Amino acid sequence: MPTEAILSTARQFLGVDPTVPITLEPIKRGASGRTIVRVKSPVRETFIGIHWTEEREDNEQFIPVGNFLRQAKLRVPEIIHERARYRVALVEDLGDVDLLSLKDQPFAERLPLYRSAFEQVDKLFYAKPPKDFHLMPPFDAELYRWEQGYFFEYLVEDFLEMDASALRRNPVFTEMAGKLGTVARHLVHRDFQSQNLMVKDGKVWLIDFQGLRRGRQEYDLASLIFDPYMDHSADEREALLELWEDIADERPEPTLFHQCAAQRLMQALGAYANILKNRGDEWYRPHIATAGLLLGEVTAGTPLETPLAPVLSALR
Repeated sequence: MPTEAILSTARQFLGVDPTVPITLEPIKRGASGRTIVRVKSPVRETFIGIHWTEEREDNEQFIPVGNFLRQAKLRVPEIIHERARYRVALVEDLGDVDLLSLKDQPFAERLPLYRSAFEQVDKLFYAKPPKDFHLMPPFDAELYRWEQGYFFEYLVEDFLEMDASALRRNPVFTEMAGKLGTVARHLVHRDFQSQNLMVKDGKVWLIDFQGLRRGRQEYDLASLIFDPYMDHSADEREALLELWEDIADERPEPTLFHQCAAQRLMQALGAYANILKNRGDEWYRPHIATAGLLLGEVTAGTPLETPLAPVLSALR
């Protein structure tokens, strides 16, 4: 059992016998095939216990990627103990405050945290892993097409019960995947959204970074600026772009940026629909409508608008 593996690893790390009480408090985060708990004991400050399954290949990357990012001076939790053989890691406890939990605070008060988050993206852009460092497959045309297929299968076919055959054959999706996949030189987080950005000591820290790979920086930027969980207004998105421009001295090229946003939103919609249907987690249902509205906005006036119109209409 995952909790038993975490508990035995925690006892080994703490060097305590079975008579010392240890409490495991569940932490519900995402749907990545992992069990995450907060470990409490009388002999040490709290820490986080993580157990992963083989459900997703990237889960195996958590420990090496976490160590690399920390060496590269990015703000990620310290891995304080690991038993990779049993798929368990014990990591620093960053607390319970993420960007999503601050959604109801005035946007102006949250802007410094977005600056902190963007600074991490900028730092990641320049991070150089060793040549022999194993990363997940890069964001190439094949991966972008996989994301599109994920959207077609789980959102269009399973959730909306529509025929996605025409979408699968439509060359505009293939062409966009090919264009976006021509450059994959720099590191991207791949799931850079408000739930994965923890707030500690007034700074943003990255978690769920096991999907790190090479790709387009614009994908990470679009993931946060067009985050369905936060549902930023047009004015807020403009403020975030101005903030990024202040950090990086340039804005993403608009067409490319909106294509990355469309890709990300299709991936998110596929994920929400998959989780909702196959795991019954109703928390994701309202975010489907939000993501659909955002997808309509970023594809308006583009070759994607017409083929996606029936899908987005059904979502509304």
